[in-house]
Amino acid sequence: MRTIGIADTTFARFDMASAAIDELERTGTGFRIERYTVPGVKDLPVACKMLIEGKGCDIVMALGMPGPAEKDKMCAHEASTGLIRAQLMTNRHIIEVFVHADEANSEKELAALAESRAREHAINVYDLLFRPERLRRNAGTGQRQGFADEGPIRSR
Repeated sequence: MRTIGIADTTFARFDMASAAIDELERTGTGFRIERYTVPGVKDLPVACKMLIEGKGCDIVMALGMPGPAEKDKMCAHEASTGLIRAQLMTNRHIIEVFVHADEANSEKELAALAESRAREHAINVYDLLFRPERLRRNAGTGQRQGFADEGPIRSR
């Protein structure tokens, strides 16, 4: 049985992990879930590495909600860099699912974005493990998580 790791933070203002887990359970079977919650986004790289190496996760979602300040953006960048390194050290995908607080104009819009992005990336995670042909079919189609898809570039 495959194992999907979910790493999330207490800093986030929306429980994206619960949305992702709900979507995974709706999408398919054949896996178990390991969840690990840490304080903030800079804690996510080691949490993901621990889920992979300590809990045997085949893939991990890293869920975070950086704030709008310049310092928050810098922390998010550092976390992203750490997540890339953790992927390279473990040869496992870590799907970064960050929702920046300044991506929305209201709390209601931010909550909707966080839920949508978490759910859509949960499907990507499932597809990477169990249905990679779905990802291949969508290559070059301008898919966006949390917002409307852009669509492919039309040639003349």
